[in-house]
Amino acid sequence: MPTTSSLCICRADYANPVHAAALVSLLDAYARDPMGGGQPLSAFALANLVPALAARPQAFSVLAFAEIDGGGRAFPVGLVNCIEGFSTFACRPLVNVHDVAVLPEHRGQRVAEQMLALVEAIARERGACKLTLEVLQGNAGAIRLYHRIGFDNYQLDPAMGQAQFLQKWLIER
Repeated sequence: MPTTSSLCICRADYANPVHAAALVSLLDAYARDPMGGGQPLSAFALANLVPALAARPQAFSVLAFAEIDGGGRAFPVGLVNCIEGFSTFACRPLVNVHDVAVLPEHRGQRVAEQMLALVEAIARERGACKLTLEVLQGNAGAIRLYHRIGFDNYQLDPAMGQAQFLQKWLIER
């Protein structure tokens, strides 16, 4: 595992070519990982992701850059993509944490925890009432992280059980 001498966590600037390239490469690495489905991003997603996010004021991303072994050069190592939604019950915005990705060689170093702290600060600035996210049952490390930083399973009435995350594709994959 490389030694990380410093970590820079920042809100992504979609107009910054370094940030744009980092976002696409990190999301593609995540998509290729078993926790991201094990398939690379499509050519369409690779070409259009950053402009599509930039066109949506409700979207924001957080990046982590690490300086490895004191070399002075920063490398992208983590990404969180978020989309603002709306809680009708609270009548306030909410922020859905849509993607959390940390390169395998940087996991276990609290990179995701630091990125999520910035996500929470941005969500609070937006007046959000809560953060939401989905996680695969088999991603035990991520589940431990999320519980450690205050996330819990979603339920309204314990007698009704916990919510399930469902999807229906409207495009061919």
